[in-house]
Amino acid sequence: MTADHSAPVVRFKRTVDDPDWPLPSWGSAKASGLDLAAAVTEPVTIAPGAIVLIPSGWSAAIPDGWEGQVRPRSGLALRHGLTVINAPGTIDSDYRGEIGLAMVNLGAQPVTVKRGDRLAQLVIARVERPELVQGELDVTDRGEGGFGSTGR
Repeated sequence: MTADHSAPVVRFKRTVDDPDWPLPSWGSAKASGLDLAAAVTEPVTIAPGAIVLIPSGWSAAIPDGWEGQVRPRSGLALRHGLTVINAPGTIDSDYRGEIGLAMVNLGAQPVTVKRGDRLAQLVIARVERPELVQGELDVTDRGEGGFGSTGR
């Protein structure tokens, strides 16, 4: 049995009234995530500790068996403490609303977001839905050891 490695087709629909609003795109030839930009009409300042929902300007039809994962951009997180609060945020294959970017400022200074600023990335990933069975669990060396139980 061979795995199906064909790429899915993801259809995007613009949710902003701007025919020039760019389609999400990869920042380099081998990038995993599509850049998602802020589709704000006016600059938005995010205070330290604040959480703000920023529109992306796009909705998407992700095929069954796949999901969208909204992830932070590492440079914004490192330089400004700006990240996706629910990283990774999941976009289910049956969701058709606008992709929102739930941003949090973990830095010490306010961060101003302007229209077109690349805030997050969208990774399209395969998802399996396993059969769920109730019953006893197999025994492992780790057992019920949780947080920090495997060392540093």
